[in-house]
Amino acid sequence: MAHLINRDDCVNCGACEEVCPVSCISEIEEKRVINQAECVDCGACKEVCPVNCITGPDEQ
Repeated sequence: MAHLINRDDCVNCGACEEVCPVSCISEIEEKRVINQAECVDCGACKEVCPVNCITGPDEQ
């Protein structure tokens, strides 16, 4: 399972999208989402999220 963004907590800053090495994060309805099929679980997005709204596979 890939990383997930909690859309209720996302502030749409875009920090996660900027650091994603496979460009699997996009903006939908003013929130960021991770394409589960493309995510490689590197955790780069989770490390830069200012509101800690991204969870890894081991936390879901």
